[in-house]
Amino acid sequence: MGPVLAGVLQLLALIAALALAHRPLGDHMARVYSSDRHWRVERWIYKGIGADPGTQMRWPAYLRGVLAFSAAGVLFLYLLQRLQGVLPGSLGFSSIDPDQAFNTAASFVSNTNWQSYYGEQAMGHVVQTAGLAVQNFVSAAVGMAVAVALVRGFARSRSGELGNFWSDMVRGVTRILLPVAAIAAVVLVACGVIQNFSGIHEVGQFTGGPQQWNGGAVASQEAIKELGTNGGGYFNANSAHPFENPSPFSNLFEIFLILVIPFSLTRTFGRMVGSPRQGYAILGTMATIWLGFTALMMWTEFAHPGPAFDLAGGAMEGKEVRLGVSTSSIWAVATTLTSTGAVNSFHSSFTGFGGGIQLLGMQLGEIAPGGVGSGLYGMLIMAVIAVFVAGLMVGRTPEYLGRKIGTREIKLAACYILITPALVLVLTAAAMALPTPGDSMTNSGAHGFSEILYAYSSGANNNGSAFAGLNADTQWFNTTIGLAMLLGRFLPMVFVLALAGSLAGQRPIPVTAGTLRTEKPLFTGLLVGAILIITGLTYFPALALGPLAEGLAA
Repeated sequence: MGPVLAGVLQLLALIAALALAHRPLGDHMARVYSSDRHWRVERWIYKGIGADPGTQMRWPAYLRGVLAFSAAGVLFLYLLQRLQGVLPGSLGFSSIDPDQAFNTAASFVSNTNWQSYYGEQAMGHVVQTAGLAVQNFVSAAVGMAVAVALVRGFARSRSGELGNFWSDMVRGVTRILLPVAAIAAVVLVACGVIQNFSGIHEVGQFTGGPQQWNGGAVASQEAIKELGTNGGGYFNANSAHPFENPSPFSNLFEIFLILVIPFSLTRTFGRMVGSPRQGYAILGTMATIWLGFTALMMWTEFAHPGPAFDLAGGAMEGKEVRLGVSTSSIWAVATTLTSTGAVNSFHSSFTGFGGGIQLLGMQLGEIAPGGVGSGLYGMLIMAVIAVFVAGLMVGRTPEYLGRKIGTREIKLAACYILITPALVLVLTAAAMALPTPGDSMTNSGAHGFSEILYAYSSGANNNGSAFAGLNADTQWFNTTIGLAMLLGRFLPMVFVLALAGSLAGQRPIPVTAGTLRTEKPLFTGLLVGAILIITGLTYFPALALGPLAEGLAA
């Protein structure tokens, strides 16, 4: 069996698994966020944090809950790292430097999981489990809560109420993420992923002396790392490390974990707004972009010219032999079209066009299917933009799901789509213009520029992967990427929740003969076109200077 056919068969198996999980998981999440009952353990949590889960919140109160909880998470994780040297289970590692502690705290709380450190050489068991793993759960739950708040904005009328943030966040952890992650961790252990609290061991004799390896609760963190579209690994090699991803089956299973909740949330959306067909339209948009990017990535990595590539069966540099070109390509697209950032190959070693596909996937806003929660609300914002464009073309007031898209709504949506490109392009320009950041570039020319562009695209879009040729462990990059991660995560949420509040306060508009049917394939095509055109106009000049120039010169 050739590598291309093997890759296609793995892709078909992945699609089948996602299709089987789509309806039951999506329906389960809809029930979770629509239920009025609270589990006993949830009531204990509410009592411990002093929250009243029965209080309905308008968007300013919901936003205050999101920001207060996330700010507390940043502070706690920062202090945990700064105190690591005196904590038990630190494996002898010293406390983390202030700039890197800030960067890591901002990274994990914002669901980015950008890592400018070697995990196995910097973080002990306490920081890994009590700090990073916990944030993997709660940061994902925050994203899901904001998405559900926006869905309620479309589903409710004349109230302005979006639910209760504390209830949504806690339920996301206890009823969705924890149970699925527990099952996934057992599967990963069965696949050979390690799960222990062992210390540091010297292993074998190699050139330059013995190597040191430390164990850890890897399987449990790997499960939520992928399921919550987090991406931060226990080891620096991330999912290319055999302790995290030992076999082709574990590789495919981890890709499934990355994609299953973002795709299933479209079913949740359809159920909660009372029209599953609306959810299928959003699902169709996500799937079209994801499959298109996957096909392009596999083509460019298999078809690159040259005898070395022909002999290797594709562009094998930087890829694990046990995984090959096909699954590395599927993974690279899945991780950059979501906010996961986990890697099973060296992204900097992909072909010029392959690197461009990864960059564009993040710059789309990671909405196909996107991060847990963030992918859905990002796609719904783009749906609002597409409806507005369609309204301009036919001369009608734009409407979506029975809500009028007026001046206030389109301004909020426009602010949402402008924030991240502004962060990426301004910070990239500053890094290229100043003398010190440029010293961190391993490569010059187009590829060196792509390293900087990728770093800020990854940070501001809360992805977390890197080209890895860039030395990002400097005060400049730790600070600026840390700020990009926080601003790129929480500023868009301000506009999402404000839009949700505005929609929830409206009176529903009845459907007429002139209403745009947003559950039809025509709207799916319009939405795909709007996403690609808006992103292309925004980022094309930067992409032309980096990966496109590199690809054309190859």
